[in-house]
Amino acid sequence: MARMSARPETGTTSTNDGAPRRRLTVADIARFRAEGQRFAAITAYDYPTARIVDEAGIPLVPVADSLGMVMLGYESTMRVTLAEMLHHARAVVRGTSRALVVADMPFLSYGVSVEESVEHAGRFLSDAGAQAVKVEGGVRSARTIAAIVGSGIAVMGHIGLTPQAISQLGGYRVQGRSKTSARALLADAMAVQEAGAFAVVLELVPAELARAITERLEIPTIGIGAGPWCSAEIQVITDVVGLTQGRTPRHARRFGEVGTIYAEAVAAYRDAVVSGSFPGEAESSTMEAEILDEVLGRAELDRPEEVPLAIPLDRDL
Repeated sequence: MARMSARPETGTTSTNDGAPRRRLTVADIARFRAEGQRFAAITAYDYPTARIVDEAGIPLVPVADSLGMVMLGYESTMRVTLAEMLHHARAVVRGTSRALVVADMPFLSYGVSVEESVEHAGRFLSDAGAQAVKVEGGVRSARTIAAIVGSGIAVMGHIGLTPQAISQLGGYRVQGRSKTSARALLADAMAVQEAGAFAVVLELVPAELARAITERLEIPTIGIGAGPWCSAEIQVITDVVGLTQGRTPRHARRFGEVGTIYAEAVAAYRDAVVSGSFPGEAESSTMEAEILDEVLGRAELDRPEEVPLAIPLDRDL
């Protein structure tokens, strides 16, 4: 694939050979698996971050409901609303031109009724411009997935640790370690595939079980805390770049320390303002002294002897 050129200010993009930059589709994701090509996915929640991950060549960018915790400060993903997800999805779509953007359907926006599920999924495409949606749950969500796919909307599944069901799962813990739960996850994976999903996220699943699921499915598996044998890997971007507050999850790795860089830059800005070194001449603009004198009524004819710095009359402004 030709190396992508930097994004021009006009918003149009092209490769170095002049060909238009094409947005990837679910067919491309299927091709990656068919060719045995592992790929990286990473979350994005805003326009500048979306531009960065798109230019980095990330082929699949989920607008995950984890934004509720890492961007909005909620205690769980269950607080995120449909309106909030649409707002952030629009920004990510505007910031990408190549990546396949998948928007998470938030808690209770699906599964209540088939009609509402399809309607809400459709808004992520018609309103936000996303190319697909993600739905949590395996067997329990298969009917919903099938209905959304049947309406012409691509769906990515999500099984294992499903954050929207965290109150039922008893916390953030690995799923599928017992014989019963492992078999249930195998059934979930098959149900998601049979319902028509183009891929499935495996979250906090033992590596050996994730490998077995990957080998048995015909669609790509995208792991997070699921070992090295999935078709792809997904991570939350704040974990990867070092913006996560507190402890980084065990399944993540910090590939940078952007949080430290942010803090140092803000502190340096504060000190420069306090010291008076910013803004300086380079960050300021000027005007001709004669014009300023006229504006302030300081021209020779505007200066009564008794008022050295006369203020102009209202009619003169």
